[in-house]
Amino acid sequence: MNIKQTIYIGAFLATGLLSCTKNIADLNTETKAASQVPAGTLFANAVRTLSDELTTPNVNRNVFRLVLHHWATTTYQDEPNYDFSTRAIPQTWWRTMYRDILIDLQEAKRLIGLDASLSDGVRKNQAALVDLMQVYTYSILVNTFGDVPYSEALDYNQLFPKYDDAQTIYNDLIKRLEADLVDLNAGSAAFPAAADFVYNGDTNKWIRWANTLKIRLAMTLADVDPTKAKAMVEAADLKAFTSAADNALVKYFPNSPNNNPIWSDLIQSKRQDFVAGKALVDALQARNDPRMMQFFKPNDAGQYVGGIVGANNTYTLFARPGTKLEDPSLPGVLLSYDELEFYRAEAIERGFAIAGTAAEHYDNAVRASIIYWGGSDAQATAYLAQPSVAYATAPGTYKEKIGVQKWIALYNRAYEGWTEYRRLDAPALPAPAAAKSGFPNRFPYPGNEQTLNKENYTTAAAKMGGDKVETKLFWDKF
Repeated sequence: MNIKQTIYIGAFLATGLLSCTKNIADLNTETKAASQVPAGTLFANAVRTLSDELTTPNVNRNVFRLVLHHWATTTYQDEPNYDFSTRAIPQTWWRTMYRDILIDLQEAKRLIGLDASLSDGVRKNQAALVDLMQVYTYSILVNTFGDVPYSEALDYNQLFPKYDDAQTIYNDLIKRLEADLVDLNAGSAAFPAAADFVYNGDTNKWIRWANTLKIRLAMTLADVDPTKAKAMVEAADLKAFTSAADNALVKYFPNSPNNNPIWSDLIQSKRQDFVAGKALVDALQARNDPRMMQFFKPNDAGQYVGGIVGANNTYTLFARPGTKLEDPSLPGVLLSYDELEFYRAEAIERGFAIAGTAAEHYDNAVRASIIYWGGSDAQATAYLAQPSVAYATAPGTYKEKIGVQKWIALYNRAYEGWTEYRRLDAPALPAPAAAKSGFPNRFPYPGNEQTLNKENYTTAAAKMGGDKVETKLFWDKF
């Protein structure tokens, strides 16, 4: 290279550097991300994220199938044995609920208030649905941890939000739900179908959903505040779900990335991490349950054998999650008719004034679950006629009868199953093979809270007698 070439190249580079640095402020301008996101998009994203979190079997995020002995694992045994810290599972759950769901909903609420193009009726409906989804999400946080940040949680000026009392939060959530029900108007639209993955913009369906959510919150309080629970259930009963057609199902699609997250872990990953849990397989076999072939596929020998939770299980020797769960478009479920019918059966046993008998609602719940999973009405009738299943002859108290069948019916909805298991205390489940604690009645607080919000964390932990998984929440009285 001669000196003339060297000078030319140097001048070219200098010119390039000057042109790059002259308007350096332009580097702060985002050119790809949207500068404004519609409220409907934020609502849809929050609902989808919530459904993903409740549905996924990924052990970094959702371990409740293992806690309930619905599934066991083949190799990695930390989570089945109640080690939730190695993978920082509480931290992921907490972060997703606050950052990815509640914040999206809060911003959607703000944008709805600013949108001059909305009629008053549509604005009220949209704001009510956003708030109801926040109520739903906060109830999950309380039911997972106990006391959590609430009154200061979404205020960006509060870097170290205080923890509010769990029962106080619950009571405020109920007030919010009641106000949202007043605002919801079936005569007006809400979000358009493209932003409503659940009911395609049908406000009537959302009203039934909100009343069903009201019953869920009420029944969660039934042991600690029976008077409030009774009033809530009686007020909401006739306005809640009337059939499985009302189920709150979150749409998924056949193609990634909009598929059901179960498919990602069972099929896309090509891993063989999960097998059926022994307790559930044994319970299904003892009752000739027609859902067995829907819940699970047999092992390589054509047999339904469950693995021991917390111990290594050879994949070929045990039943594994069923074909239905391998469908990438299998919907997520936020609330269901069978869940509600179990609540109604329990409410009648508690003396709440709603129509029908406990046995009728129990039968409706079991039948709806069997049909949802692909069974027939005739199979449901035969199943319910067995002495071990029939409400009149099944062993145990009403809590035990309902608890066992609800534990079965909430297969693939293990977070709700965990909440109901803690409430109803049935069936009796064995401890995992190498359990590192007693049964987890709550998650420990995230490690980040212990370091970044230490003062408020310490106060909250001390209030409950220590940040222990065995500590029961305020509504878990028995």
